[in-house]
Amino acid sequence: MAHKRKPIGNDDWAKASEKAKIFTLQLTIEEKIAFTYGNATVGAGCIGAIPPIPRLNFTGICMSDGPSAINRAEFITVFPSGITAAATWDRSLIYQRAHALGEEARGKGTKVWLGPVAGPMGRHGLGGRNWEGFGPDPFLSGEAMEATVRGIQDNGVQTSSKHYILNEQETQRTNSTSEDGSPVDAISSNADDRTLHELYLWPFANAVKAGTTSVMCSYNRVKQTYACENPYLLKEILRDELGFAGYVVSDWFGTHSAAKAINAGLEVEMPGYTPPSNYQGASFFFKDGLARGLEDGSITEDRLNEMVQRIMTPYFLLGQDSPDYPSPDPSSSLLLLANDVGLLNLIDSGILPQPGQFPRGRDVRGNHAAVVREVAAAGTVLLKNTNQTLPLKSPKVIGVFGNDAVEPANGLVVQDLDKISSGSNIGNAFIGGGSGTGRATSIVTPLEAIRTKAREIGAEVQYIATNELLAAGNFKSIYPLPDLCLVFQKTFASEGSDRTSWELDNNSTAAIRNVAKLCGNTIVVTHSGGIVTLPWADEPKIGAILVAHYPGEQSGNSIVDILWGDVNPSGRLPYTIPFKGEDSGPPIVNLTQPVKDQGAWQADFSEGQLIDYRHYDAMNITPRYEFGFGLSYTAFELGNGGKVDASSLSNSSLSAKPNPDVKVEVGGHPELWEDVAIVTARVSNVGKFAGHTVPQLYVSFPSSTPQGTPIRVLRGFERVYLVAGETAEVSFRLKRRNVSYWDSDDQVWVVPEGVFTFNVGFSSRDLRGQAKLKLR
Repeated sequence: MAHKRKPIGNDDWAKASEKAKIFTLQLTIEEKIAFTYGNATVGAGCIGAIPPIPRLNFTGICMSDGPSAINRAEFITVFPSGITAAATWDRSLIYQRAHALGEEARGKGTKVWLGPVAGPMGRHGLGGRNWEGFGPDPFLSGEAMEATVRGIQDNGVQTSSKHYILNEQETQRTNSTSEDGSPVDAISSNADDRTLHELYLWPFANAVKAGTTSVMCSYNRVKQTYACENPYLLKEILRDELGFAGYVVSDWFGTHSAAKAINAGLEVEMPGYTPPSNYQGASFFFKDGLARGLEDGSITEDRLNEMVQRIMTPYFLLGQDSPDYPSPDPSSSLLLLANDVGLLNLIDSGILPQPGQFPRGRDVRGNHAAVVREVAAAGTVLLKNTNQTLPLKSPKVIGVFGNDAVEPANGLVVQDLDKISSGSNIGNAFIGGGSGTGRATSIVTPLEAIRTKAREIGAEVQYIATNELLAAGNFKSIYPLPDLCLVFQKTFASEGSDRTSWELDNNSTAAIRNVAKLCGNTIVVTHSGGIVTLPWADEPKIGAILVAHYPGEQSGNSIVDILWGDVNPSGRLPYTIPFKGEDSGPPIVNLTQPVKDQGAWQADFSEGQLIDYRHYDAMNITPRYEFGFGLSYTAFELGNGGKVDASSLSNSSLSAKPNPDVKVEVGGHPELWEDVAIVTARVSNVGKFAGHTVPQLYVSFPSSTPQGTPIRVLRGFERVYLVAGETAEVSFRLKRRNVSYWDSDDQVWVVPEGVFTFNVGFSSRDLRGQAKLKLR
């Protein structure tokens, strides 16, 4: 288990803030201004950087992507994606993943790791960046955010929790220019205050409580105002309500003003250089605008001092002033340039050094491959297992099919790959694209791992990796007929665009059905950035379905661990899989006609909190596989006849609202984080194998709660290991915020009057025990 530091407390923030204040007093006006925007000339390969000040022994601040790897660096590990980590439903594994990521960030000299992600949460199933975050449930996402912030920052590395807030689609995520040259604003996310608090803000509150040192504001507008210059979001909610003590940084090229953004609560503009010509609508403001603002009085020096002090507080909080903190990896500067423009362009421009003069990076991988393998296996969800198809026994001839089974044809950096629709898109989808991707040194593909296993058991392996051949039914290279057919199919998802199809890519449905015709024992494995429909799921010859998400660089090993039973699957869906895409909720806003109206792009969150399973429950829609679902090679039941106990932890009934005289601390009103009730149940392994299960607690609020309240909401989960025949007690402790709703009129969290219903089970629709309790 990775080492955990003592949790960061309010006193720690206060002491660091005092150090930052003393530091700020020693700066010139010019030095203070330089703190507020990125400086590309001193970045040393950082995706964003604040320059050093040698006379004060300040070594600068290097910022690096991203949520699944230290992007644009070599000799690093590509970890499982956020949605894969969420599918483990295991706080400890999520922490271990983050701690290993933090070790690599520190080793590369990164002081700010740009993550974790709670925006997008996944309002839209086809969102291009859903894979970076932890899914559409605020409780699950919040627990994952908290574990990730602690895991990263236990290494002394800052986190930048992002993208704040209501950043739920890539389509028109930022401003653009119409065909006639007129400006067009980014999408405006229009959500009511209760929806904002109970759904989209919820995981950010966890991150703040855990001590996240910065928050990255998003590209989009919120109720017509850009998120990075929105005082309600940055001041009233983040500072005043959540007690956030760190700094706010813009998404890259996400600013639209100097004085307006600064006075609204933005401290740092990134990246600090002129955007590329194809980055429409972006500008750079702070470098000159801040100085002008000080001159004309639109920005005060007190505000500038506050900005610098907020930026420097986390630097001292996490001990980044230590002389032992590594400097940025010198290889990253050239690698970053090569990543953006390509080696051939560097050769043509004369920038590239001679072959023997390439600086090589620090190898920071350690034994992290083992963490990747464990988390990826734990995040693999078994959806179907007819007649105990899995685990595999002793097949003699194994067929491996699909463009997702083999090495990527275009190399191990997926960032610049387009979503190719033809069969030439060959390669295992071990991670998604964009700023959240990583430069793998090597990956273990499914085909490679299966071949290794086949040598151990004396089996033969045949394969076809081209979907075009599979979709055409061309199996001429296969002989004899395999005992077992494994089909690997994928979706590619990336920053910058949303997915356009609910099915797996590259004519996958025809490919899968043709393999099933060929082979009487077919297993389908998907690697995807989120929700995919499975129109072939009921095919009788398909005995098993595994959803493996984006597993990272140990992709093949982790799936082989599941297939042959070295690991008993315990992953649970962190989202709902529909029968058809239109069942999933609101579509992505996409104005297909030429847009001339500057403010035309509007996303009205009229569904309120009713996304994913809450939507299916409210509309009485039957999903193919529900939120929280996942099979095992063994069987579990609620013990003691399904009995569930619920009791209050208070000596008397709760007050409706937190005490208004208590001061807000980091994370918000401290009473919101106090345990007020406990629910217990017993869980039994009634099968033949040892394994993990994930009992889940869903809460239904009293009828007195205002309209728009979901039928039930997740408020607890535990991943429990049981040997065959073993029973264990599981306890779910509920905090005041877990049993409160947001009163938009009074701007306060309220515990409703009446009886709560607590359901315990193994998914959102497999609820096997119930208890009731009145809290006030």
